[in-house]
Amino acid sequence: MGKGIAIFVYGIVVLFLGVLRGDAVSVVQLVDRKVKAGEEFEVVVTVRKGDLESFARYEVDLPRGLTAVRGASANSAYSFDGQRVRFVWLRLPGEEKVEVRYAVRVDERMMGRFKLGGSFDYISSNSRQRAEVNVETITVEPSPQVSPSKRLDIEEYQRSVPAQRPLDMRELSVRCIRETPRILAPGPDRVVRLLVNRGEVESFAKIEERVPSGYGVESMEKRGAQFSFERGVVSFMWSQLPPDKSFVVSYRLVPNDGQEHGVPKIEGSFSFILDGVTRVIAVSERDAQMENMSVKELEQLVSSTPLRVPSGAVQRGEAVRGGTRGAEGAGGGGEEIPVRYAPIVAEKRRGGARPVSMDAYLLAPEEGVYYRVQLAAGHRPIDIERYFRKRSLRADVRTERHEGWYKYSVGSFREYKEARDYRTQVWSTTPIRDAFVAAYNNGRRITVQEALMITSQKWYK
Repeated sequence: MGKGIAIFVYGIVVLFLGVLRGDAVSVVQLVDRKVKAGEEFEVVVTVRKGDLESFARYEVDLPRGLTAVRGASANSAYSFDGQRVRFVWLRLPGEEKVEVRYAVRVDERMMGRFKLGGSFDYISSNSRQRAEVNVETITVEPSPQVSPSKRLDIEEYQRSVPAQRPLDMRELSVRCIRETPRILAPGPDRVVRLLVNRGEVESFAKIEERVPSGYGVESMEKRGAQFSFERGVVSFMWSQLPPDKSFVVSYRLVPNDGQEHGVPKIEGSFSFILDGVTRVIAVSERDAQMENMSVKELEQLVSSTPLRVPSGAVQRGEAVRGGTRGAEGAGGGGEEIPVRYAPIVAEKRRGGARPVSMDAYLLAPEEGVYYRVQLAAGHRPIDIERYFRKRSLRADVRTERHEGWYKYSVGSFREYKEARDYRTQVWSTTPIRDAFVAAYNNGRRITVQEALMITSQKWYK
């Protein structure tokens, strides 16, 4: 009894001393208890900080299915990345009270309940302290515009495979198209022209082209880019892109031996930044004479060129035809994993309906090394939702064109083990027995073994 009273008194004394020092901190959030799927809601956080004026940070992790769309607080730097909302103050404002506001958009498929919390970290007496915000339980009312069969319980959604980030419509308009290299009279030099359709991208962009050995390169049209040629790679780099929505840059290919060797095979990529995240698309090659094309013809060229992501070498373990064998790739000489793979066959659609557009299901490149689980592949596009729903898989399946195949995969795992575990789950809960782990680096397929080496991760059987 006496011990309990002593602890209580001690707690009161500590609290009282904290108030005297001016570092008693309270954090309270106000948010609607009911929100609607497909709409935005606002969160207002009030931090009573006393006389603190040092470094501080407010963070909250949002459940998947929620996206922070904007945020503001005096003197702070706002960011949203990896489902984490973050406000950072190098120095807090002088006022006793600081207000934090951020807006969240709810995926239109969501329904159910989730908890929303947050934490405020600050420095007091040369030590790091933390104040937790009050946790609120919020109900998501389903959108009437989404059929019940497509609605997802937000709590169950957290336990499912992480979804591929939605493909930004602004990304769909970005293209980089290479004109088939043409002879510059009298030869044997060739000119390589590259048409950039930048969409809404304005700054920090780069074209990289790997040319075959045996060629020198000279810049021609740079359009304000910093040009370089090193180790067989041509590079155009912009800190600020030209104001034109579409523009052309070019370079000259010079055979070292002075002889004509036919049309060279060139691989290229165009990387750019949207919302603080690096995106990468492949350079597409078209047999078009850009120099003689009108603005309208160039627009038609862009609209008729599909969006592509960079493709790497054939991945070990990438099952490309029925009866082949392979392995997902094992760090440290792991064992080969047999893959008995049958390419999917597109199902016939009733009434001769036109096939579903694949644009909404395109796999968007992500930054860094990550893993996905490939489910199937075929030479023709399919109705993705219908096909995988019939196979008891409810997941965010995306497609990519790779070496002549439409490949269908799911997930975005930073750890190989997480991808391996989900692959095993697919094996045990669906009739898809040939799913395997695929690895990517900045949107380009690489071997799992290479990914494990880059990330220093362990291979699991």
